[in-house]
Amino acid sequence: MNHRRLPFVAGFLLVPIVLYAMYVVSPFVQTVFYSFTDWGGFSSEQNFLGLGNYAALLGDEVFQKAVLHNAFLLVLMPLTTILIALFLAFLLNVGGRSDSAGVRGVRGSGTYKVVLFFPQVLSVAIVVVLFQSVFRTDGLGLLNATLIKLGLVDAARPVQWFSNPDLVLWCLLFVMVWSGVGFYMVLFSAAMRSIPREIYEAALLDGAGRAPTFFRITLPLLRDTVSVAWVYLGFIALDGFALVTGLTPESGGGGPNHASELISNVLYRTAFSQGKFGYACAMGVALAVFSLLLAVVQLRVTRRERIEY
Repeated sequence: MNHRRLPFVAGFLLVPIVLYAMYVVSPFVQTVFYSFTDWGGFSSEQNFLGLGNYAALLGDEVFQKAVLHNAFLLVLMPLTTILIALFLAFLLNVGGRSDSAGVRGVRGSGTYKVVLFFPQVLSVAIVVVLFQSVFRTDGLGLLNATLIKLGLVDAARPVQWFSNPDLVLWCLLFVMVWSGVGFYMVLFSAAMRSIPREIYEAALLDGAGRAPTFFRITLPLLRDTVSVAWVYLGFIALDGFALVTGLTPESGGGGPNHASELISNVLYRTAFSQGKFGYACAMGVALAVFSLLLAVVQLRVTRRERIEY
């Protein structure tokens, strides 16, 4: 019977496998090949360089800065987003009063979830336009105008948010966290709702406060969900191309003076502005390998036996 099903199943899988190989595997294989050449992208002429492009990456100061900036976001962006999302999810689901009906979330939690999730439905272009107004470097920007009204900033010298090398990465971190925290709050809320209420009620009857309940019950039971969220946020932190390009000064993003440069921005500019497609492919391969290693390490570190409840 199984042998009779094999042609039927193979017939359904053949087309998806061919499409996947054509549009995913094949471009990646070509990228790896071109990373060993000096291909300019617009001609068939190419010379084989071996590991020359990868050796050049080790001496490229702009690329090294971009790696450090990606590492900065890779550490702080997932950590901050997950902490805020966990706090909001716990507050909205089990942070309210307990009564005869059991443990409740705060009043109006449904409305709060919609409001907090709203940034997730905005496109990157809208987020860029929004925060260009918020972080304007004159007194008309929302943030600068507020600080001037409070007397915290001199009106003659407003804060240069995205033009200040010391502030630009922190501003980008804020935008990334703001735009992503709502989605993970909803994700963690859904995971918390799957935890039986009797567990929380038993903990409250035993005299456990909200903090011990969160750290000893909620967080351990959400470990798998948090692990997956951390991997996805890590990928977002390694990208950030659209936000950096739209929000930071200088052509192609990454300013001022490469202070907000990310690997994706260096890769794009190297390929399409400088015409060094082979070198850019080497950057892409390095970024892809690092992303895969990140996912493997994260999943291995957080792997455990499934908890049944």
